[in-house]
Amino acid sequence: MESQPNNPLHGVKLADMVEKLVDHYGWHDLGGHIRINAFNTNPTVKSSLKFLRRTPWAREKVEQLYLDTFHED
Repeated sequence: MESQPNNPLHGVKLADMVEKLVDHYGWHDLGGHIRINAFNTNPTVKSSLKFLRRTPWAREKVEQLYLDTFHED
């Protein structure tokens, strides 16, 4: 297995990112940061993950918000 020492998201699962962001912001505020229906209309982790796995631009926004919120350089 190849190591990715410069990738801060290496080893972090998308589900863990979403759950941590929801714990930190709550669904309402998370939906304000990233304007997608999966976060604003009857949000659940499962439905959000389904959307994010097939929508690369939305996943990139979640990854960036996760890094901005929890990753310190």
